[in-house]
Amino acid sequence: MKNIGLKTSTVNSSISSILVELELLLDSSDLFYGHGSVNAKDEALALILSVLKSEYPLSKEILGSKPSLDEYSRINNHLLERINTRKPMSYITGEAYFCGHRFFVDERVLIPRSPIAEMIQNQMQPWIDMKKVSRVLEIGTGSGCIALSMAIEFPEIEVVASDISAPALEVARKNREDKNLVDKVELVHSDLFENISGTFDLIVTNPPYVPEEVMRDLPIEYSFEPRQALIAGNKGLDFISRILQDAPPFLNQEGVLVIEAGVAAEELEKSEDLSFMWATFENGGDGVAVIEAQHLSKIRYN
Repeated sequence: MKNIGLKTSTVNSSISSILVELELLLDSSDLFYGHGSVNAKDEALALILSVLKSEYPLSKEILGSKPSLDEYSRINNHLLERINTRKPMSYITGEAYFCGHRFFVDERVLIPRSPIAEMIQNQMQPWIDMKKVSRVLEIGTGSGCIALSMAIEFPEIEVVASDISAPALEVARKNREDKNLVDKVELVHSDLFENISGTFDLIVTNPPYVPEEVMRDLPIEYSFEPRQALIAGNKGLDFISRILQDAPPFLNQEGVLVIEAGVAAEELEKSEDLSFMWATFENGGDGVAVIEAQHLSKIRYN
C-alpha cells in the first residue's frame, strides 16, 4: 500500500495550495481518469468541491481560505483511499456531475460520463427539434442523470426512465427526490421495453456496450462499477441489437432514437445495414448514434 497523503506541513495551507499538492500526488500515482474527471487537476478540484460542499468555480475567498481540521482530514482520507485502492473518486465522495448538476452515486450505478450531456446542454441541436418532443423515454437510467437532466433542461416534457436493476433505481429515486422531480420523472423497473407502455417522441439510451474481451483489459477503476451495466457479450451489441429491434413500436412516426454505442460503434455499423447519424462533440466523446423511427422500422432479425 502506497499510503501517500498530504504533507503535515500543509495542514495550515490555503485551499489553493492544497489543490496544487493534490494534483501533484494524484498525477504521480498511476491512476486512471475517465470516471467524471479527465485528469489529476479536475479530480483534485472535484475532491475539494465535495468536501467543502462548494459550487464551481471556487471564489477567490474560498481559494484563499484554510480548511477546518475536519475538512483537511476528510480531504486527506479521500486522497489516500483513491491512491491506495484506485476506487474512482466519485464513489469515494458519493457524487458526480452531469450537465452541470450534482448527482448522488455509489457502486450500484455507473459514474455519469456520457457525451449525451453535451447534446442535452445544446438543446439536442442540430439533431432533434425539442419543440416537437413532448414525451421522452430513457432506457437503462442508472443514477437517473440523463432523464433528470432532460427534465431540468426541458421542463415541459414528460420523462419516463427505466432500469432492470432495482438497486440502481433506488439511486435514481434519491436523485429524483433531491432534484424535486418526483412529479416530473416516472421510474419503471423494466428489462429494456418489457414494462414500458405508450409511445414516445424521443428514446435516449446509454446501454451496456463493452465487449467481454475489452472489459478484461480495462483499468482497475472499472472493476468497481456494476458489471451488468458495462458488459454486452462478445461484440458489445447484445443490448444495442435488442433495443434497435424492439424500439419501433414505442416510437411515434417522427420519433428519434439516440443510442450510445461507445467502443461498439464500429461493430454496430458493420452489423447493421442502416444509415446512422453520428453526433459530434466539442468536449470529447463519440459513438452516439441518432436514428429516425422511419429507418428503425427497416431493421429485421432472424
